[in-house]
Amino acid sequence: MFAALVWVTSLLSGCADAPMIRGGSLSSYDDLTPSDGVLTKSLVRVNKDGVLAAKTVRIIPTAFSEAASPVLSEKQRRLVANSANRSLCIGLSERFRIVEANEPADLTVYAVVTQATATNEVAAGASKVVSIVPTALGVPAPVPRIPVGLGSLTLEAEAQDATGKQQAAMIWARGADSFTSTPRVSTAGDAYDLATTFGGDFSKLLVTGSSPFGKMPSAPSLQAIGASLGGKPKYSACEAFGKNPGVGGIIAGHVGLPPDWSDDGAPAGNKP
Repeated sequence: MFAALVWVTSLLSGCADAPMIRGGSLSSYDDLTPSDGVLTKSLVRVNKDGVLAAKTVRIIPTAFSEAASPVLSEKQRRLVANSANRSLCIGLSERFRIVEANEPADLTVYAVVTQATATNEVAAGASKVVSIVPTALGVPAPVPRIPVGLGSLTLEAEAQDATGKQQAAMIWARGADSFTSTPRVSTAGDAYDLATTFGGDFSKLLVTGSSPFGKMPSAPSLQAIGASLGGKPKYSACEAFGKNPGVGGIIAGHVGLPPDWSDDGAPAGNKP
């Protein structure tokens, strides 16, 4: 127990702060209750019966609020938003049938980025160099990321039923940390990776009808693993967000390359 407490404390001490910003995009902010994870802050509301009764989902592409991140370029914002879209589509496919944007659905899901801070490229590059030194010296020891210039991301998301009534909502905020976040030499590096994490968390809220935090993680299906590794998604509607970079993307992230070096984003016809 003491060792676990020390580990959690060390994680939090090297973690970027992510403010819980409301962007005004939710149809209601009533009855949102705190439901935090080890590194993630969140406010959650879910009508469990209503969510679990749903069988089909339509995903509205994630957007950035006007004040979310003036530092990131338009191209970077599209890549971050699409990272969330793709993660949502893979995660929701575990229980729901994902339909095209112009088809009726039991639930319509959308998310808005309300805050995104940039990653310090110099600090990220230095962290990657420092992490290589022990391996070069033959010492298999993990090296924490330099806790300087860590990025963060805040989103709010909602699922509405066919009548427009809110069935689930979440405000989600998380910062990159020195122990679990891979440094990428890109101002959008942390926001890109955090967007994928958000998609997984909001998907679990809808798949299970309960908060994704404070419980043991469940193993993804083989289909979800395959799609995450660059394979064909379960439903054709998910192809609007492009394929995951796969093994090439994993390698690119491991060596610290910017996400746009390995991720082509959404197909040209689906880019806003």
